[in-house]
Amino acid sequence: MNRLQQLLGRYAVVFVLALGVFQTARAGGPGGADGGGSGSILGSVRLDGLAPKPAHIVMSADDVCAKLHPAGASAEDVVVGANGSLGNVIVYVSDGLASGPVNPPAAPAEIEQKGCMYTPHVVAMQAGQHVKIVNEDGTTHNIHPMPQNNREWNKSQPPGTQPVDEIFSREEIAIPVKCNIHPWMKSYVAVFKHPYFAVTSKDGSFDISKLPPGTYTVTAWHEKFGMQSKKITVGPNGADKLEFVFKSPLGR
Repeated sequence: MNRLQQLLGRYAVVFVLALGVFQTARAGGPGGADGGGSGSILGSVRLDGLAPKPAHIVMSADDVCAKLHPAGASAEDVVVGANGSLGNVIVYVSDGLASGPVNPPAAPAEIEQKGCMYTPHVVAMQAGQHVKIVNEDGTTHNIHPMPQNNREWNKSQPPGTQPVDEIFSREEIAIPVKCNIHPWMKSYVAVFKHPYFAVTSKDGSFDISKLPPGTYTVTAWHEKFGMQSKKITVGPNGADKLEFVFKSPLGR
């Protein structure tokens, strides 16, 4: 091997190593396998105007449920806290992420059937992630998701049986879930192809973290008030602020 061939061989090795580093960096960017970002979006969602009165749920059709709620219960489709803060809102990055494979979390998302209600009322998870559904009540429940972009399934779960373990393989926002036995039991499952999402609690707050720097479209979804989107530029460090305000159909 002459001197020229040796030099060409060394340059080839350097090129391959550099290409590998470049591809790894891309995989860790937006939409990459490990997130890899240091920016975050801290925000809030509130309702402007009068909050609709929660529907009253009567559970007399099932003695077990009726004993758990002798005065009935309230639906969770509109959960409003202090100063109009709005819970059960799904907030997620809807545009601006680079394409690329994203590994789902090893830990499952969880749904409890407790007090003859689905808890939590709204669940967000990644495509390919397991969801574990347990029955904490002394009566039989039924879990029936009704997706448009995923496989539909319908399973009964008597008390004391093993958790239901399922996967939604495609992104879908959001899948309604019902119980065919107890018609008041309703919930939603949102499935994402990336990890940049959150569900607001009663205080209306959300935190979407580990975002790479960039400009994104962020969307807020509520089962009664619809959807709205905003653009935000996220820096390399610290938290950027974002607020969503839904208008009440009842006015002020």
